[in-house]
Amino acid sequence: MPKSDQPIAVAIVGAGNIADGIHMPALLAQHEVTVTAVLDVDEERAQDFAAKWKIAAAHSDLSSMLTTERPDLVVVCTPPFAHRDAVIACLDAGVSVWCEKPPTLSVAEYDEIAAHEREGGPYVSYVFQHRFGSGARALREHIRAGTLGVPLVGVCHTLWYRDDAYYEVPWRGTWQSEGGGPAMGHGIHQMDMMLAVMGEWTEVRASAATLARAVETEDVSMALVRFASGAMVSVINSVLSPRQTSYLRFDFPEATVELSHLYGYDNSNWTWTPAPHRADHTPELLGAPKENEASSHTAQLGLLLRDLRAGQRPEASGADGRRVLAFIAALYESAAGGRPVTPETLTPDNPYYHSMNGDPETAARARTGEEALHA
Repeated sequence: MPKSDQPIAVAIVGAGNIADGIHMPALLAQHEVTVTAVLDVDEERAQDFAAKWKIAAAHSDLSSMLTTERPDLVVVCTPPFAHRDAVIACLDAGVSVWCEKPPTLSVAEYDEIAAHEREGGPYVSYVFQHRFGSGARALREHIRAGTLGVPLVGVCHTLWYRDDAYYEVPWRGTWQSEGGGPAMGHGIHQMDMMLAVMGEWTEVRASAATLARAVETEDVSMALVRFASGAMVSVINSVLSPRQTSYLRFDFPEATVELSHLYGYDNSNWTWTPAPHRADHTPELLGAPKENEASSHTAQLGLLLRDLRAGQRPEASGADGRRVLAFIAALYESAAGGRPVTPETLTPDNPYYHSMNGDPETAARARTGEEALHA
């Protein structure tokens, strides 16, 4: 990374809607960043993107871009099936990465990528922006301090709506390209925040179905989750819900804390309700934050840049970024097998380690490759 008084050179890989509508505004909000290049497999789209945002260089080949531009950070905004190769190429070139969700198509891919990181960097971190709003940060701090008591009961619902036209994009709704349905591509944000708040999970019992959309994957799933603290949480992920909402609720001995939003929140989306024996407590006395920072890519990016300059691992990377992916694999395994699944079962001899739908051929190919590497 450059010295503290020098700008951080950033390149974007994938010039689609999320790069245009979300990542570029977040990058431009950082005074210490200069976007120097954009890459897309569609060279014309890369050139149009560069012209719109006044970016000096447009590329269609990643290796050439990394050699020519030598960025400090690459932001990967490609569809999920392209994450692995792009991230590994960047890490091997000594470049840190911020990658869109879901991190990878499988836990095996995640672990493969992690092997290309080095102590002190480069690192890859993943977009889980809901952790970084002031409401979530305050709640997590109160849980660490124990001021609300041990969490007891929770709700984590991602009730969204995606019509048939949404799935006309070829890579959506497939195991091979998207890695899963709403658990993988939509509810992952709420579930990541659930895990960041509640800590380590110990068991998941799940069910999933394809009820209305012409997709390979599920279009709805439900789960009951147990945590090391003893807490229990209900989880729903849906793309069939016309009144859309993202809803999280955490019940403690001292209070109920709720978040109701859709794609992002600020403090106005949170409700802090005292337990009856604390009826005289205001939200502020319960611990509601005074500062009001919305959850956003901008909020996460600011902290990511700070960590990269310091040569330290950012949040939402390494084991911290892996947690929700492993949880989703266990959810899918439980739904398919009709039995509870625990974290320690997700090992390389488990098909769900290699593929979110437990495809035995994918697992067999992966194991053959691992054996060849160690032969």
